[in-house]
Amino acid sequence: MTPLGGPVSPFSGQNELTTARAGSMNPATGSDRIRVAIVGPGNIGIDLMLKILKRSRFMELAFVVGIDPASEGLRMAAELGCRTSATGMEEMLADTTIRIVFEATSAKAHLANAPRYRAFGKKAIDLTPASVGLAIVPAVNGAMAAGADVISLVTCGGQATIPIVEAISSVEEVDYAEIVATIASRSAGPGTRQNIDEFTHTTARAIEGIGGAHRGKAIILLNPAEPPILMRNTIYASVKDPDLGRISESVRRRVREIQGYVPGYELILEPTFDGEKVCTMIQVRGAGDYLPAYAGNLDIMTSAALRIGDDCAAVMLGKGRAP
Repeated sequence: MTPLGGPVSPFSGQNELTTARAGSMNPATGSDRIRVAIVGPGNIGIDLMLKILKRSRFMELAFVVGIDPASEGLRMAAELGCRTSATGMEEMLADTTIRIVFEATSAKAHLANAPRYRAFGKKAIDLTPASVGLAIVPAVNGAMAAGADVISLVTCGGQATIPIVEAISSVEEVDYAEIVATIASRSAGPGTRQNIDEFTHTTARAIEGIGGAHRGKAIILLNPAEPPILMRNTIYASVKDPDLGRISESVRRRVREIQGYVPGYELILEPTFDGEKVCTMIQVRGAGDYLPAYAGNLDIMTSAALRIGDDCAAVMLGKGRAP
């Protein structure tokens, strides 16, 4: 599988990746890293693989599991020194040194896989909208992730917008919040398109449960424009007598927090209000580790997964949350 929209060479940082992996030690011999696996070596799985290898402080990528022996992701993983399997998860599940599994398949697959991860004592971090386990958005409730055996990263639109809804609801009561996530059609692969119903339901529930709105709604739009657009997210919040100064300060502070793990996250419309409706807009540019810059909807998921994975690994090592 090639990156969306043409190749962004995953091997441009080959020396950096090799050095990073060589510095990892086996936890059974007193390691300062936790061994992890990725299930699903598609575009998202490859991008996450490169992020872990290049930037993780507390994880060692040990295993990548797929279903196609000829897949680009499995080939890359093998060339980078990871164990791979195209015949099922049994070998990975049986490896007791692997403590964390990243699910990068589909919502349907994760519903079947989650009980198996739990049975084998592995923490699962789910990048699909299956909505199984504890829903986590790093900038809002990331501190809760270490205590959960199954973690849901909600959706790309949720990761981009729920922190802003919560930033507003932390200073003003939000009766209703609606988000519109607009992504490039070319960044929406088969998995994204198959999971659209799950996207809207999962995101809406998390707008309420994590974002703090009394009622939530989520909409996703696939824009076919060429060249492809960057991911843009519009957030509407119904607030009685809004204090725009307090809201703006809270939103800007939250944006800075997210930029700590998603550098391409940007506030492009300062909060404005019309009567009782507050409106603001976020843009997400991908880091280009494997996927093109316009695929910010995928990059924000892999960036959140890296952050939560490092946090959980740091806690497992007795180091507290990753700084």
